[in-house]
Amino acid sequence: MVASVAVLSDIHGVLPALEAVLAEPDVITADLIIVTGDHAAGPQPREVLDRLRALGDQALLIRGNADRELAALARGELPPDHAWEVDLWAARRLRDEDVELLANLPHPVIREVDGFDGRVVFCHGTPRDDAEVVLVDTRLDRWAEVFADVPDDVRTVVCGHTHMPYARLVDGRLVVNSGSVGMPYGRPGASWALLRDGQVHLRHTPFDVGAAVARVAAESAFPAARTWADHYVRARTTDAEALRAFGPRDGRTAPVPPGPVAR
Repeated sequence: MVASVAVLSDIHGVLPALEAVLAEPDVITADLIIVTGDHAAGPQPREVLDRLRALGDQALLIRGNADRELAALARGELPPDHAWEVDLWAARRLRDEDVELLANLPHPVIREVDGFDGRVVFCHGTPRDDAEVVLVDTRLDRWAEVFADVPDDVRTVVCGHTHMPYARLVDGRLVVNSGSVGMPYGRPGASWALLRDGQVHLRHTPFDVGAAVARVAAESAFPAARTWADHYVRARTTDAEALRAFGPRDGRTAPVPPGPVAR
């Protein structure tokens, strides 16, 4: 059992954002840092993986859909026309050890956290599927379907994938999304969560976004690095746009608006 867990998610290869969160005192002193997927699919893939490896046993990395897809692209197992431009580029940048790491990440992971009733499951999309979408306003019958195979003693579910933080009760279970470190929707800055003393604290780490965009553009060899960072690090996609885009993947019938949203 661990006393405190810092939860990070969806770094998407943005090293300055990751470094800002790792400098937070509550992250530095956390017993465990759990990163719930989509680590490297972005403009600084190797740099982010190296920084996460440097955390050693303090960090536990979980597989996200973008990690699985990036490894498949690097191995030639996924058609390139199914991938984002930045993912194709990042896959070519990965070293053999990076591909091996991403291809063998666990999903989901269950841990006991001091002060929390029952066990806690950490996942990317949902416990059963790293690409499945659930949202803050997902209807209860959809949640019941998603949680059908989750053991009764798992009373807290921590996920990522949709890049928007929230905490809500779902028929007695606590569901937490820590948001995104490197590719936020709604507002600039890095979102993450702290589990400690039986409480969930949704946290937000501001940093110099302009300097981060400039640094990504200067340090990444991705040809569109500045444009990519200017859009995603600056959080130009609003939470309302993201919710509308994700809606059909949550079983709704609303049309998907144009624009580079869903991961």
